[in-house]
Amino acid sequence: MSSPVARTDVDLSNWQDAENVRWSFQHIDELMPTTPIIGAGGPPLPASSTPLDLSATVETLSGPASIADVFAGVYTDGLMVVHDGAVVHEEYPGELSPLVHHLVMSVSKSILGATAGVLREQGVLDIDRPVVDYVPEVASGGYAGATVRNVLDMRTGVAFSEEYTNPDAEVRVVERSAGWAPLLDDDPDGLYSYITTLGSSGPHDGDFVYRSIDTDMLGWIIERATGTSTQQLISDLVWKPMGASDDAFVTVDAHGVAMHDGGICATLRDLARFGTMLCNDGAIDGRQVVPTRWIDESFNPGDDVRDAFARTSNEPVLPGGWYRNQFWFVRRGEAKILLCLGIHGQLIYVHPAARTVVAKLSSWPTAQDSTKLIDTLRACGTIADQLAAQ
Repeated sequence: MSSPVARTDVDLSNWQDAENVRWSFQHIDELMPTTPIIGAGGPPLPASSTPLDLSATVETLSGPASIADVFAGVYTDGLMVVHDGAVVHEEYPGELSPLVHHLVMSVSKSILGATAGVLREQGVLDIDRPVVDYVPEVASGGYAGATVRNVLDMRTGVAFSEEYTNPDAEVRVVERSAGWAPLLDDDPDGLYSYITTLGSSGPHDGDFVYRSIDTDMLGWIIERATGTSTQQLISDLVWKPMGASDDAFVTVDAHGVAMHDGGICATLRDLARFGTMLCNDGAIDGRQVVPTRWIDESFNPGDDVRDAFARTSNEPVLPGGWYRNQFWFVRRGEAKILLCLGIHGQLIYVHPAARTVVAKLSSWPTAQDSTKLIDTLRACGTIADQLAAQ
């Protein structure tokens, strides 16, 4: 369901421009083809009788500010805070409302990663097998020699640039092939056709490098392993079992293939439910959705996973962090925080020790902004500290 405001000046050529993202992220189904991810039609999370105090002080990069001021300054479209499974805060500062779907960008990666965890537990997906065992079409390209584990942790050696400001970077070419922007003459038609064109930039199993295409490769692997579309698998294995109140939907290319790395649109309430499930070792409402083993392995990876992250430019932004199974991690003191992150400020913040989840939908004018991210994470941490102390 889209918000009611109409725009006739936004199309595939300009929907990601700074002045358009707030509207377009809530109207994706008007801009490109989508397909549903069916939910359970269940009730939303219960509301707490104790409201959250947003006046507490956050030490931001530019000085002290209240929690409320931090979120007001980072283009928040929707904010929900859950503590002990109950909603302590829900707000929609702009046109977004509880029933409106919002593009979650790369939070989609974490949803697909959770789905992969279920398939692994079922014995359908072997994460130690070579990628080409599932998708032989990439045997002559950059994924030759990579394992599914390399793909899950974004430690492939595939040549792929995530430089959003460069219109010729691979991240922008794949968007065109996947139907997010008008195709140019030399662009492959379709997401999977594009993947087969990629070469190598180095060995697999090296340092962590954020490559959206690895998630798209994971989607292709999962579809081959099961013979089922990822949108159907997400619905059957995660969205319905976790009790999602609403259907989600995902953008698809000209061949009906989902944009695995960032195309999901969902309501804020269901994102918070997804985070609540992760916060509870993969279980919710008495149902184990994502295997406990998958959650535990994500929170407690080997030293090589941490080292592969520490050597990169991500370390100053997420100190002590790592990337595992399509989830980001950062430390707050001794606590391990799971993050689902998407460009333009999409966030699920999961702090199990504080029993706290923060879900935030946003429309930053630029794709990436480390200052906004750091300030947002500090505000989330302040919230978690406050709730844990109650």
